[in-house]
Amino acid sequence: MSSEAFQEDSARGFSVQVENHGETVVLNVVGEVDLVTAPVLEESIATVLSRRPDMVVVDLSEVGFLASVGMSVLIGCNEQAGTTRFRLVATGASTFRPMELTGIAEAISIYPTRDKALTED
Repeated sequence: MSSEAFQEDSARGFSVQVENHGETVVLNVVGEVDLVTAPVLEESIATVLSRRPDMVVVDLSEVGFLASVGMSVLIGCNEQAGTTRFRLVATGASTFRPMELTGIAEAISIYPTRDKALTED
């Protein structure tokens, strides 16, 4: 496994860490996904998708706030994924609940843990 810090905004406490697991890439997102940070998330995911991995897992476990613009980014990236399996890790009131209420949870594969996202077919 190799790891790299793709994007970081230390003033806002936001970062996206990229981990390569063979043909799978995990993006660990930390902080708040809002109007300022959503474009950074979008660029990070788009860059990873351009490599055409078998699977991309966006881990939102350490996200404290997910604005509607962040959800829009995730929907767009899911649509751009093509044959790449696109999965999210999200639980709780700050990430899973907003996606459940808006119906996004029905359109994107969301898992409660990273292990489940990486291992379930």
